[in-house]
Amino acid sequence: MSEKEKKLFLLDAYALIFRAYYAFIRNPRVNSKGLNTSAIFGFTNSLLEVLNKENPSHIAVAFDPSGPTFRNELYEAYKANREATPEDIKKAVPYIKKILEAFNINIIQVDGYEADDVVGTLSRKAAAEGFKTFMVTPDKDYAQLVTEHTLMYKPKSAGNEIEEWGIDEIRKKFGVENPGQVIDLLALWGDSADNIPGCPGIGEKRAKDIISKYGSIENVYAHIDDFSGKQKENLIKYKDQVELSKKLVTININVPIEFDEKLFLHGSPDLEKLQPVFEELEFKTLWEKIAGKPGNSATQGSLFGDEEATDIPSRSSKKTINETSHQYYLVESQQALDALAADLSVQSEFCIDTETSAIDVWKNELVGLSFSFKKGEAYYVPVPKDKKEAQNIVGRFASVLQDKKILKIGQNLKYDYLMLKRYGTDIKGPFFDTMVAHHLVQPGLKHNMDFLAETYLNYTPVSIEELIGAKGKNQGSMINVDKKIVAEYAGEDADITFQLKEPLLKELQKYNMTSLFQDIEMPLLKVLAEMEYTGVCLDTGALKEYAKKLQKRIRELEAQIEREAGTEFNVSSPKQVGEVLFEKMKIDDKAKKTKSGQYSTNEEILQKLRDRHPIVEHILEYRGLKKLLNTYVEALPKLINKETGRLHTSFNQAVVVTGRLSSSNPNLQNIPIREEEGREMRKAFVVSDDDHLFLSADYSQVELRLMAHLSEDKNLLEAFNRGEDIHAATAAKIFKVEVDKVTPDMRRKAKTANFGIIYGISAFGLSERLNIPRGEAKEIIDEYFQNFPGVRQYIDRAIKQAREKGYVETMFGRRRYLPDINSRNSVVRGVAERNAINAPIQGAAADIIKKAMVAVDRAFEQENLKSKMVLQVHDELNFEVLKSEADTVKQIVKKEMESAVSLKVPLEVDMGIGKNWLEAH
Repeated sequence: MSEKEKKLFLLDAYALIFRAYYAFIRNPRVNSKGLNTSAIFGFTNSLLEVLNKENPSHIAVAFDPSGPTFRNELYEAYKANREATPEDIKKAVPYIKKILEAFNINIIQVDGYEADDVVGTLSRKAAAEGFKTFMVTPDKDYAQLVTEHTLMYKPKSAGNEIEEWGIDEIRKKFGVENPGQVIDLLALWGDSADNIPGCPGIGEKRAKDIISKYGSIENVYAHIDDFSGKQKENLIKYKDQVELSKKLVTININVPIEFDEKLFLHGSPDLEKLQPVFEELEFKTLWEKIAGKPGNSATQGSLFGDEEATDIPSRSSKKTINETSHQYYLVESQQALDALAADLSVQSEFCIDTETSAIDVWKNELVGLSFSFKKGEAYYVPVPKDKKEAQNIVGRFASVLQDKKILKIGQNLKYDYLMLKRYGTDIKGPFFDTMVAHHLVQPGLKHNMDFLAETYLNYTPVSIEELIGAKGKNQGSMINVDKKIVAEYAGEDADITFQLKEPLLKELQKYNMTSLFQDIEMPLLKVLAEMEYTGVCLDTGALKEYAKKLQKRIRELEAQIEREAGTEFNVSSPKQVGEVLFEKMKIDDKAKKTKSGQYSTNEEILQKLRDRHPIVEHILEYRGLKKLLNTYVEALPKLINKETGRLHTSFNQAVVVTGRLSSSNPNLQNIPIREEEGREMRKAFVVSDDDHLFLSADYSQVELRLMAHLSEDKNLLEAFNRGEDIHAATAAKIFKVEVDKVTPDMRRKAKTANFGIIYGISAFGLSERLNIPRGEAKEIIDEYFQNFPGVRQYIDRAIKQAREKGYVETMFGRRRYLPDINSRNSVVRGVAERNAINAPIQGAAADIIKKAMVAVDRAFEQENLKSKMVLQVHDELNFEVLKSEADTVKQIVKKEMESAVSLKVPLEVDMGIGKNWLEAH
């Protein structure tokens, strides 16, 4: 092997595992058995990234030992203040070790020494053997080990690309002459995470200045008289502590371990070992990346070197289409079509599924229909490309599709509803959507048919990729596949979906969710489909003019920001913004760099600094306008459907775990409305002609009203029942003044506290949000709970229920599972506790507006109105209303929204009407 090929990659296991776990902390990956797979998934992705992109000749993974190390003998309190390792990480490690064993990658662990000591020692020994070593870790401590032959390798993370740190990068990032001085820097600076004390009063910036000048701790004390004041006093007082810190941060490069390069060779994975592990973890996509598809050697990449691609091992534990007894019929003749329609008409339930040429319901063609009403049996009806002929065939099934006595089963039925409506036929309920049913019983998991089939039927369906290829530019279309082959695929879809109905119904019954499913979610399916089909009108001319106005203002802001900075730079670059604000302008001397080595300049950071210099306010405005321009003003006109001339979004019932609807393609629920520029956007949402008006109806403070109802707090109930301004009433209680003496600033603080309490806000969070001292924030929260004790009791009850049951639920029975509620790690537990407080409120608010939507739609039908519901945005419903129906619509909407549920406080709805969304709001 030549010298150039000797590339050794050493991975710090726990550093990568913890990083992966916390990257998914708010939206963890969980398999069907409830195992949190976030850490395993993230670690495996980092491993594959190294294997595929770097093609190492040698590789190993270092783990910390379970017991104490030599540092604990030096300093008993070393890492003593660390949080307990999250239980999900403990469960993840054995799987990660199994994966590494299947990859034939050496696992190294030495009692008494941490992983960085092992990596440091091996890197030095490998260098002596002519290796170039890459230390794969996000841990800054490794910077001290960097040499000409040893580099730090920081894997890709959210928003950051792969980074390689050599000697030059260490000098730049740490302000030292050589990497070894990082030890002295860390000794002064200390590390709260590892409980390394350092020198009190000396932080990152000052430590860099001192070591840059003096070079080492020893030289600092040799010139101690150069220092003065409190700094000199601390350096002398804490000399022993600083010297101890240096010993603690120094990575040991003399661990008793040998470097046998044969043990570190990068070989091929053992797929037979790997496959069952990935199957248990449900890493289907990762498996396909690693094992490839039969006959597709391209997917192997450098992972297998020059070896021939290996097929996926057969799944011995799961059945596939070829292993089951089934009969899937191709139905083409007139006689067969009539017979199928007749058979369907006498069923109590059947599954309907559409096959289409693409995913987008507005940009595809119907290829065929499949039906199933008996296990192992299905019927596929291909339709011709000519739309009129296709409509005739679809129309032959109109009577059974519209029969209200027959239950229609489907997976993502709303899609089929819209496709068939485009071809001239409506489907009428009742419905049973397997995707939505599973979202109710297991809201945190995947809901696609393949996943459900494997979970509930122990069955692996044929994937769409086997028919038309992998996703991407080269993926084919179902329209070009032989109809006999499509019949097998489509028949299986209908058959499996039909079979899924029974186990999912049992789950709904088991968890007392049948009413939530049948009375709210399934009637809502039709309402959402009709809203999507109707779409909303946009004034594209107004948006073009608005775009010009925004572009002009953005250019002005860019020039103004550069004048204030005194230099030209890319205002759109967060990295350059950070360097200008914190290095050139020194707006915040406490600003810290992230692990990626650059300053964070996110909105939260800048909001706290907006009073420091006008440039901050202008950068925030610049970013807001750029986002508005790129995401909405310029983007939305391009999404207008040419067939209808309207904008059609998709409303998702099975995405948000709290039960809220989400909107996609495009997302119309995130249009900014608080700033004047954002409100301008609403002007562009208009009605189709002069005979219509735009009506907006918005629940007033529904989540606070739900908090009053659930907590039964006397003061909250009284304030709402008297019709008081709830934020002013809260401020009066907190600040102990009469309501008429409440100032705008008091009301602002009370409003933030009101909504923050719903989300389990802490004193730290409130201080950050209001930009006030933490002590003042704590006083506000303490006063809040003293004056609203029922809220404190509700919070305690919610957390207690979550701890006892593992979930919380809304007043309608919607559950939010919280597996981390009893975690010994406070960060992990804190997230679960905040969800325990908020989920019953946010979920109930979602259920209430869904009930209202169903009731309004039903009333419109009964009154035979032509007005349409066109948008739902959180607690707000929007309508395109015929002027002649305006009074009737207003009465219906107000009545149905306000009577959607009976609470201990009134539900109130604010309504407006006008030519566009802005006028109506």
